[in-house]
Amino acid sequence: MSDFAGMEDLLQDFLVEAGDLLSGVDNKLVDLERSPHDRGLLNDIFRGFHTIKGGAGFLNATELVTLCHLTENLFDKLRNGELEVTPEGMDVILEATAAVREMFGSLEQGTQPAPADPGLIASLRRAIAGELGDGAGSAQPAASAEPARSAAPSATASGEPDWEGLFSAVTGLPIARPGAAAPEVLPSVPAKDPEEVIQAAIGRRATDKPGVSGPVGRRETEKQRDNSIRVDTARLDQVLNLSGEIGLTKNRLNALRSDILSGRNDTETLHALDLAVSQLDLLVSDLQNAVMKTRMQPIGRLFQKYPRIARDLARNLGKDVELVLAGEDTEIDKTMIEDLADPIIHLIRNAVDHGVEDAAERRAHGKPEKSVVRLEARQEGDHIVILVADDGRGMNAERLRAKALEKGLITEEEANSMDERQSFNLVFLPGFSMAAQVSDVSGRGVGMDVVRTNIQKLNGAIEIRSQQGKGTTFIISLPLTLAILPVLLVRLGDQPFAVPLSMVREILPIDPKEVQEVGGRATMVVRGEVLPILPLAGLLGWPLAQSPQYGVLMQTAELSFILAIDSFAGREDAVIKSLDDFRPKGVAGVTTLSNGQIVLILDMKELLGAGDLRGVSRLALLPKEPKERVAA
Repeated sequence: MSDFAGMEDLLQDFLVEAGDLLSGVDNKLVDLERSPHDRGLLNDIFRGFHTIKGGAGFLNATELVTLCHLTENLFDKLRNGELEVTPEGMDVILEATAAVREMFGSLEQGTQPAPADPGLIASLRRAIAGELGDGAGSAQPAASAEPARSAAPSATASGEPDWEGLFSAVTGLPIARPGAAAPEVLPSVPAKDPEEVIQAAIGRRATDKPGVSGPVGRRETEKQRDNSIRVDTARLDQVLNLSGEIGLTKNRLNALRSDILSGRNDTETLHALDLAVSQLDLLVSDLQNAVMKTRMQPIGRLFQKYPRIARDLARNLGKDVELVLAGEDTEIDKTMIEDLADPIIHLIRNAVDHGVEDAAERRAHGKPEKSVVRLEARQEGDHIVILVADDGRGMNAERLRAKALEKGLITEEEANSMDERQSFNLVFLPGFSMAAQVSDVSGRGVGMDVVRTNIQKLNGAIEIRSQQGKGTTFIISLPLTLAILPVLLVRLGDQPFAVPLSMVREILPIDPKEVQEVGGRATMVVRGEVLPILPLAGLLGWPLAQSPQYGVLMQTAELSFILAIDSFAGREDAVIKSLDDFRPKGVAGVTTLSNGQIVLILDMKELLGAGDLRGVSRLALLPKEPKERVAA
């Protein structure tokens, strides 16, 4: 049974508000490390912990209240100038925010949080007392005290448990006391597991990998939270006003219908009917756009977790990296934000680990010691573009080809025919890595196939641009929304199919005289580029009943080709309906045309993965007598 029976709504509101608040605190902490004397930042962070503590108090989350109270006390001294911000102090503070996130995880499961790690509590108390190393304040050099060996904390004079004594007993590390001499040898602190650094920063335990289900209660709670959305009341007012206008237009249409049924077919009545239908069409279009805007959320809510991740990883790797955010006000479909989180995390940690150089290498090349990783979002037409760029060493196309050839991922003939763009795309091949040794954080290419797959699931594309010695940029292009997809309607015989318009470059006729056979397959030369011809019938497993008359020049991240079809049926903005119970391979969903006909929307990337990419020979495309097509 949940520890919060009867308080579920209050708990959910707290988790949403406190989660956003803590993400903002994380970002301010990263800024504070660069501007340690900024009183505004210190006050904002203090208020953040104070607000979280107050909400936790309503829920009787005692351990969360205790942790936030100690952190709040530390920031009270920092903002009053009694202590100074130092790297050691920041490590403890960021560890405290990670512990708060872990407590949020317990609350999501409906259970009260367990006490924070005694070592963290001890470090916070030492920081408040000015005893943390050389830097939380102006404390005298600290000395070691003989560690207590009892299993339970003894009581201090104030009656509170002696957490410092327990910390010494558990870890075997000395606790610094004021006025005592410093120990001669301090134990070295091992670097944290980079995966733990990432999971702590984004609020997941190391065992809660993306796509792996945790406890049932927690997964259900996360699903409830994921389905919630914040909407500006002005947008809801617009939806309400449009709904009212549509209601009035409906009443007008009903009145005109009654007039027509009663025999009034004069020109004035028909003109009024035409105006009412046109007005309804306009209002429905406006309402659709207004409803779509309610799904749009600022991408800054996704970006705000990344400065902490970049900071923690860089510190763990001994690098000085600044993550610069831009375009945080750019809006994107709420359903896409969650699916973008893990791909962007992977790109950022690749940039921090393998994209940028360490300080010594940057000095040797005349670069500033501080590396810059840029995360930017902007809207271009009906697409959202997200950039992850670094000013590191860049990528070497020749080395990429050599490594892929060495691993047997490509043939020597393929390597010799690749241009620079195709060479960069080798990092998306499963199992490709340029790292001499497997890194715990990343390798330029390790897991990049998963990044590309996740982007493609969102009907998006990812492109790489790189210059040696200057840096690398990953460009992610996504549709504004997944609910409406611009499609091109093509036909095989009388059967229409829809293909994503974002993949279409141009439409051209297929002249058998221009078809050439290269390597046993039909190709065409378009502006100097030799492109394979892939009949849609072959990709669908249908027999090629007649010579295709037209071709659609299509392009994916790694392949350009001509899709051979019989004819066209136009362009439409398709409202996608998913096939949850049964989804054939290569079908992304269905849509209904204006004439009521149901059309399959093809998943071209899946068809290319499952179909025969050898194409057909030139002879198969020569004119011949059409024969009846039979489904395979």
